[in-house]
Amino acid sequence: MAKISVEIPDELLSDLDEHVGDDGKFVNRSDAVRASIRKTLDMLDEIDSRHGRIDDE
Repeated sequence: MAKISVEIPDELLSDLDEHVGDDGKFVNRSDAVRASIRKTLDMLDEIDSRHGRIDDE
């Protein structure tokens, strides 16, 4: 699995951390970021599909 480095504003990181850990939905920050990316890409694919911009081949 590739590793990347990103800059995240402190307020966004604080919001993210509220959902990470024993009481959160995600086990760690990486898991939360991967899930967010997947969901965003799925949403973009859905939008592209509605606008006829996806080639199904």
